[in-house]
Parts: sequence; structure tokens; C-alpha cells
Amino acid sequence: METKDIEIIIQKFALQNAYKHGSVPQAGAVTGKLLGAHPELKPHARELMPLVQKVLADVGKMSAEEVRAKLQEIAPELIEELHVKREARKGLPPLDLSGLKPGQKVTLRIAPNPNGPPSLGNARGIIVNAEYARMYDGVFIMRFDDTDPAIKKPMLEAYQWYVEQAKWLGCPPDKVVIASDRLPLYYEYAEKLIELGKAYVCTCENETFHDLKEAGKPCPHRETEPAGNMGQWKKMLAGDFAGKEAVLRIKTDIRHRDPALRDWVAFRIVTEEHPRTGHTYRVWPMLDFESAMEDHFLGVTHIIRGKDLMKTADKQRYVYQYLGWEYPHVSHWGRVRLLGFGKFSTSVMKKGIQGGEFTGWDDPRLPTVAALKRRGFEPEAIRNVMINMGVTETDIEFSMDTLYAENRKIADPKANRYFFVADPVALRIDGAPGIVAKAPLHPQDPGRGYREIPVPADPGILVARSDLPVMQPGSIVRLKDLYNVKITCAEPLRGEYIGNDIAVLKQGAKIVHWAPADGVPVRVVGPEGEYHGIAEPGVKAELNNVVQFERFAFVRIDTIDGVVLAYYTHP
Repeated sequence: METKDIEIIIQKFALQNAYKHGSVPQAGAVTGKLLGAHPELKPHARELMPLVQKVLADVGKMSAEEVRAKLQEIAPELIEELHVKREARKGLPPLDLSGLKPGQKVTLRIAPNPNGPPSLGNARGIIVNAEYARMYDGVFIMRFDDTDPAIKKPMLEAYQWYVEQAKWLGCPPDKVVIASDRLPLYYEYAEKLIELGKAYVCTCENETFHDLKEAGKPCPHRETEPAGNMGQWKKMLAGDFAGKEAVLRIKTDIRHRDPALRDWVAFRIVTEEHPRTGHTYRVWPMLDFESAMEDHFLGVTHIIRGKDLMKTADKQRYVYQYLGWEYPHVSHWGRVRLLGFGKFSTSVMKKGIQGGEFTGWDDPRLPTVAALKRRGFEPEAIRNVMINMGVTETDIEFSMDTLYAENRKIADPKANRYFFVADPVALRIDGAPGIVAKAPLHPQDPGRGYREIPVPADPGILVARSDLPVMQPGSIVRLKDLYNVKITCAEPLRGEYIGNDIAVLKQGAKIVHWAPADGVPVRVVGPEGEYHGIAEPGVKAELNNVVQFERFAFVRIDTIDGVVLAYYTHP
């Protein structure tokens, strides 16, 4: 390859690096890209360094606009590579990138209130925002909107829960921000807005302001001079006003067609203690103000929020206009109605846990990420389902059967099989020889081996009560992976050994699952209730694993302490 050709390739990669990071390109990154694309040049890497340094020096003198223009001219595909680095997953439409500036990274955020652990609904926000950041080689931020210590009081444990469970979902945040750490920053910009005459302290009673707002009339404090408002603001901060006696409002259009947008509240007084900051602050930003600030400070380029928050952007744009900021691109999605769980808000779940109705946030009856994890769901299955929902303003009804089907695809090839009989009934078998039953750990994977279950002569074994209808006197059943039995008595249940010829199946014999008399007691805890039964002893080797109790369900073996505790995953 000619030196001139190599120089052009280096230039392309240097321009791409400068465009991506908005700074002087790094020699190591450019050289790595060059040798990765042209491995035949690796033996000459040392000789190429002067050429690389020369190109980097030239590119380093260029402005951001010149970098973009030159890259667009000689290698537009490298711009496209940065903005669509990886293909969109099924269900996710591409983002609108028209507003991105040179070197600006696609940046998205999830902004939970940490008043409880992430629910299945929160998982959707975590997964979709993280996936978009992954697709565009961007940034995924987890920002805790914890500025409501009264109505939605944060839980100290929930901050860590969110981060850990996002990691478990395969969506680790690139940055974590806690709003309650940043009150001085919000105060600074509140005062800027006061100085600009765009915010004022209102001491009207709620009903009085409501009536004026509905009539499209200003309150008497709206035209107070900035100096007077600043004085009132300082009194708010100093504690001279009691709760609800004063708020800071953002000036909008007092005659706006939507009363909700007329002079909205940016700050209010909250006297309750905050779990993280105590009583350090008593003036707290409303979510619309705090979120507006943080989306700008953090460089958020794309916001995905529920369609019930469509007015939020309209409110926040007033602040952005006053401060000369550019508002991020916003898209909305509809609500997801989770079928099979009923209405479980965080407050309802918390009340149920405190009242002893639920054992904790990971109770299998709750729609939390913690519960799904304990039940043995694969994070990949949750990701796939959430991504395939897409981003649409249409409301969605989501059945857990969809998640069950997706998880089964992943769990089925990995889960070992075991016998389990719920509500067991003893069956005495006469004339049977002593035998070691051999059952495959997985029917589609012979290489995995077999479970060996010793069964003595003339044994007493256990069968499920639900199988009694096919075990009437005179009927023939095949005990799976064991032998054939003819039932001779219903109460007590008794049968006789009649050999091991599988031809009985062609004659109508039913296959019945069983467990040895010396099996282990099992308690299966599931969303619909509990099941008690006996499993073969080998299941004790599966602690923390998901297994399939044949003909029953997939379960995760949670604890072993005399009784095996298993959490129901899905059918």
C-alpha cells in the first residue's frame, strides 16, 4: 500500500476520533483502528508512528465544524458508523439524531424515585434507555429524583437496589446521580431566574391562586420586582415561612389555554426529614424543575417518558428558553397494563410488606425485579420482552405468559430435570425387584448424564394425588423411567409389578411421575400460592439453580434446610 493511501486512511480515522470525542484525536485509538482494519500493516507499526503523529497534528488544528465537514467529504460512512454503531433490536425504532452536535454523545437517562425497588415497569425504562445508549455507543445515566421527602419518601436501600438490579438486567449505568446531593445547584439557577424576572415567590393560599389561575388572572405577587422576590426567596430558605405558606413559581403565560401550564410551582417548602440529607434543606424543587435542570447539566439528548407526562416538556421549555438552553428530543410511550398482577403501586406493596401480607420485596406475588430474580428468571428474557414491546404511544396489555415463553427458551436447555410429586400419596408395589432407576438429567442432552435413584424391592413410593383418577383398581400405569404397575387396591393405594415392557403404553397405560420414599420434602412458593411435596434427593445439588420439576413447573432452588424451598418460575 502506498504511503499516500495509508495517510488518507489515518486521516479518516483521526477525523472520526476527533468528531466522536470533540477533542484532539488520541494516537493509540487511531493506530488501533488502523491496524484493526489493515492487519497487514502490523509489522510496520513502529514505522507508521511519525505519519500518524503528522496527521494528528493537522487534525488537531481544525475546528469542530471543519472536522465534521472534512469527514463528511472523505468518509461519511464513518459518521454513520458512530451514530448507528449497532443495529436496533426488534421493536426499537431509530432515534432522531438530527439535533446532535459534533462530538456529542447520545445520552439517555432513567430517573426513578427511590421509594422502593425497581418494578417490572421500571425495568422497561432501564432496559430501553440502556439499549439505545448501547446501540449508539452513548451514555446511560441513572438519576435518582429523590426531592419529595414527604409524599414519596425515599428508602435508603432503594438507591443500591436500583443500581445492582440494573446491573443484573445487563444494563449497568455509566453514571449515577442523586438529586438530593445537588440542591445548591438548583438554588443557584432558581436565583438566576428570579434575577431575570422569570420566577417569583407566591404567598397566595392554594385555593386563591387556583381560582385566579383558572380565570387566567395573575396573582398579586406576579409583578414583584426581582429584588423583592429575592428577599422573599431568602426568607423561604431561612425558614421564615412555614410549609405551604410560600412557593416559587415560574412565569409562563397566565392565559395559556391549558391552566396546568400557568405559572407552575418550581419550589415548595417541605419540613419533613429527608433520609439522606436530614433537615439540611427545607426548600425542595418540584420534579418538573429538578428534572429540567438535570437533563441540561447531564447533557441528556433524548428523553423517553410516559405519555401522561406530555405536559412536562411544555412546562420545562419555558425554563430552557429563559436560560438560553436547547431542549432534548422527547418521545413518549403508552402505559403498560400488567395482566395477572392486579394494581400494585409501590405504596401498596410497601403496605402489604409492613402488614405481613408479603414476605418482602422479592415475594413471588409481586411484580418487582427482585421477585423475578428470586424466581429464577433470566435477565436476557426480560430484556428481550421489554425491547420487543418497542416505544409507542399506544397503551399495551402485557401478559406474563409472554415473559414465561421467552424465559422458557433460555431456561429449558439449561435446566436439569427432577421428579417432584405435590400432595403425595403412598403407593405400595408388590413383587417388584430392587432396582436403580436411571432418568436423564436432560432428555435432549444425553451427554449430561443420568440421575440414579435406588428403589428397593417391594417398595413404597410416592405419587401425586392429582394422578389418582388414572390409578383405579385394574388400571396399568408406567412409573416414568422405572417399570410398569397394575393397580390392585385404591385405599390404601397398592399395585403389583408387571415388568418393564414399554409396549404397555400402546395399550393405553398412562405415564405417572413418582418420588422415592426417602425423597426430600419440598415447599414451592409461587404467585398463586404454595405447593408441598416430595422430590428425588438429587435436587439438593441444585442450590440457586433453576430446574424443571417434570410435569409440574420450572423452579429455582432457593434454600435447603431440611426442607427444600423452591421458588416457582413458570410452567
